[in-house]
Amino acid sequence: METLLQIMAILFFARIFSEILERSGLPGLIGEMGAGFLFALTFKPDDIEIFTFFAELGAIFLLFTAGYREVHIKDLKAASKSALIPTLSQIIVAFAFGFLLGDFFGFSFTESLFLAVAFSPTSISIVVKTLIDNAYLSSKPGSLMLTSAIFDDIIGIFLLTLLVSVATLNQFPSGIQVLWILAQMLAFALIMGLLGWKVYPFIFKHVQRMHSKESLFSFVILVALFSAYLSELFGLHAVIGAFFGGVILSDLPPAKIDAVQKKVSGVAYGIFTPLFFAFIGLSIDTEVLSSAGIFTALVIILALCGKLIGGFIGTKLTGFSSEDSLIFGIGMMPRAGIELVVIAIGKELGIISNELFASIVLMVVMSIIVSPILLEMSIKYKEKRMSMPEMENIPDKST
Repeated sequence: METLLQIMAILFFARIFSEILERSGLPGLIGEMGAGFLFALTFKPDDIEIFTFFAELGAIFLLFTAGYREVHIKDLKAASKSALIPTLSQIIVAFAFGFLLGDFFGFSFTESLFLAVAFSPTSISIVVKTLIDNAYLSSKPGSLMLTSAIFDDIIGIFLLTLLVSVATLNQFPSGIQVLWILAQMLAFALIMGLLGWKVYPFIFKHVQRMHSKESLFSFVILVALFSAYLSELFGLHAVIGAFFGGVILSDLPPAKIDAVQKKVSGVAYGIFTPLFFAFIGLSIDTEVLSSAGIFTALVIILALCGKLIGGFIGTKLTGFSSEDSLIFGIGMMPRAGIELVVIAIGKELGIISNELFASIVLMVVMSIIVSPILLEMSIKYKEKRMSMPEMENIPDKST
């Protein structure tokens, strides 16, 4: 009974704090993490095993919904060429900044890798919201940002796959081990592809004819859970399978019915995802947070600058103007979902220290607050520059 009361309390406060932050113009996940943090301070729960279970489900549904609603394979094919160089550029620079920072502070190789991977992805949801708020989603840099953010998530999942394997082995894998990891990933991808190509269309065709209520919705949820379970059978993390399960269903018309999508989002964002973000806040060590110093400041600065510099360079190489390159670089700065999943897995495996965990959480919060402000300023700066009349050539009268 006490456990049910705690879950009810943390979900209630997560919803309330999320609403307050949304009304303030900030993403609700900050409020959800804040609810978990305050819950830990107030109740100091000793047994968090039940919260861990719900957090794992939250991570699974977070990644499944991202693949299910936000990734469209056909759109990725069309935009892949233009987005490739900017995407790789900002990921490589951010990854390098994270790894070098960990190495500079004497972290182990595996912990430095976790920091580097946490620096790499961009939050699709934050990018989309910011672009919509500024009426910039359909612009050239706006559409490139969206495509690049989607590729970011896919590459981030791939890096996470390798990272979990490295963490499990507790060392960088040998050539044979790398081949084995790739073989597992390939086998998993082939099975998932076969399921999406032949099996799921057949199943959903018959599910549509079923008379029992919510059959389509139930089978979408079953695909999410089965994909997570299947990935674990192949030595991968559950969230990886959940993401690709969502991507497969994103191109399957019977599974993409709007009413079903809304119900999946309701379960994900109404119950499990808030509990995941609350668990992140609950897991923060208050003593470590109070002593945050130069390392935390460097995590925040380098994580943001890595995306800004890498994005600027990549778009300049593809022929963008300096103003559009700056807008793109700033647009790649927000972090949220995958970064928090990465550090949650690192903490679960006992590799991420409390200091690193708290620092990355603060980095995520700061990126969400700072990025929209800077993006709006950069867009207004560009519009101001474009509205200025061109200077007329004045002949030099000096002799």
